[in-house]
Amino acid sequence: MSRLPTLNTSFQKRHQMKNIIITGTSRGIGFELAQMFANNNYNVLALSRNTNSITALQHKNITAIATDLSVKTDLEKVRDYVSSNWKQVDIIIHNAGMLVNKPFTELTSEDYLKVYQVNVFGVAELTSAMIPFLSKGSHVVTISSMGGIQGSLKFPGLAAYSSSKGAVITLSELLAEEYKEQGISFNVLALGAVQTEMLEEAFAGYQAPTSAKEMASYIFDFSLTGNRFYNGKVLQVSSTNP
Repeated sequence: MSRLPTLNTSFQKRHQMKNIIITGTSRGIGFELAQMFANNNYNVLALSRNTNSITALQHKNITAIATDLSVKTDLEKVRDYVSSNWKQVDIIIHNAGMLVNKPFTELTSEDYLKVYQVNVFGVAELTSAMIPFLSKGSHVVTISSMGGIQGSLKFPGLAAYSSSKGAVITLSELLAEEYKEQGISFNVLALGAVQTEMLEEAFAGYQAPTSAKEMASYIFDFSLTGNRFYNGKVLQVSSTNP
């Protein structure tokens, strides 16, 4: 009796559960995103310096790795996990962010370095480490800010933060061009004000028009389908100016 052909096991696994890496998952948008993907049957690798909140979820689809994006050995842990367990990464969401709110003349080189290490260098280093696991159809989404958009209204005190968010936009545009032949898409979402703990810490009492969960829902949908329509693009996601 002839046997019906069966799908290769690795093919089945790859198409049943996509593999998602999200940074900055200890709170805010990243925390909400990790849950959305996991609850929709995706494998999630949640990266943040503090993993207590994400580990407490005890979700079978979430693996948390304590990661400082500026530390080489931490990035090696991420690469080793992916190499041993996944082999392929379908989506990376660079969500981790650092914000310093100081008058320009009070900013130090250390302030700039601290912000850029997370918002720019961390994005570059993690992407570089994951390039061997990205393939045709993979989507890298970087969360930037309206503050990094040329011509947008700027807030005093955010020279380090907004300039870093502008830098990561250019980085993503370049990577989209460099890896277009491999079919890897790079896009940026420049967000307006979102009610997160980071916003509250920087601007106490300010009420943003969008919640972390609402924005996470938008990013969730975009990361899954946006690369069908965009590559190397910056989408402004804001209901206000900025």
